[in-house]
Amino acid sequence: MPVKLLVTGGAGFIGSAFIRLVIREFRQYQVLNLDKLTYAGNLENLAAVQDSPRYRFVRGDITELDFVLDLIGQEKPDAIVHFAAESHVDRSILSPEPVVRTNVFGTYALLEAARRHGVGRFLHVSTDEVYGSLEEPFEADENYPLRPSSPYSASKAGSDLLALSYFTTFKLPVFVTRASNNYGPYQFPEKLIPLMICNALEDKPLPIYGDGMQVRDWLFVDDHCRALVALLEKGRPGEIYNVGGSLALPNREVVRRILAITGKPETLMVSVKDRPGHDRRYAIRSEKTMQETGWAPCVDFSEGLRLTVRWYQEHGDWVRRVRSGEYQRYYELNYAGR
Repeated sequence: MPVKLLVTGGAGFIGSAFIRLVIREFRQYQVLNLDKLTYAGNLENLAAVQDSPRYRFVRGDITELDFVLDLIGQEKPDAIVHFAAESHVDRSILSPEPVVRTNVFGTYALLEAARRHGVGRFLHVSTDEVYGSLEEPFEADENYPLRPSSPYSASKAGSDLLALSYFTTFKLPVFVTRASNNYGPYQFPEKLIPLMICNALEDKPLPIYGDGMQVRDWLFVDDHCRALVALLEKGRPGEIYNVGGSLALPNREVVRRILAITGKPETLMVSVKDRPGHDRRYAIRSEKTMQETGWAPCVDFSEGLRLTVRWYQEHGDWVRRVRSGEYQRYYELNYAGR
């Protein structure tokens, strides 16, 4: 019998990768994609699956409680995979209110609807940023204290705790995943890797915050999505699962590798004023996820980065469309004064 998934934020970067993977490789799932289509939501990301009989799209806002209650009551999904979020740290610094509204209240609306209508599983997709900056050699496991630094990471920490409270209080079968930095095709070009690729391809300056020695763990987006499918099937309600790529690099080194692949000079790198509260180092342990599901990341960072650069080289029209209008206003606001 088909399993119906309600995927929130399915037109975004990770959500659309998850849907493409599920429709392509896991025929037991039907997918209903709920997305508001904000600046980072793009239905072009789903062109490959839009005609599939196992896929449907509905436009809507997860912060509208009555709408969410009606939708889940009518559709009766077997499981919810919750990606929808305001996910960019810089935007949360420029304007915290939308982040709190979407990430906290939107999560509440979905949890409450799932509780009232008896949804069988609720996978809440979160981030390693909730652990805050870690000094070497520490790495965060799932019991590590939460120390979020930005409005974005604080809103995700709050939504994580809210989701887990619905398991403890109401026995809603919720589990939380916390992933490291994702990269890959279709990523909106305000995050580090796609921004640097797109600017390099256009011979524009590559703005690097501070000294560029902030360390991040990098995870190819399809590896993340395979972990989510494994956890959807094997994860234990009430538990937290880290999903990392086991590859930590300073931002400046990542940019150097992008320039090498694109054949551009390192003189394009420009140091700009660091953002407030910029975390220095993220590091997580993923042994729990690996042991309980058998999952492991399989895309080497060098290979994944080459694949990603090639995708942006071959999809210049997509880049031009998503970088027009509102994106340009954000870019000027965030970087002009630095």
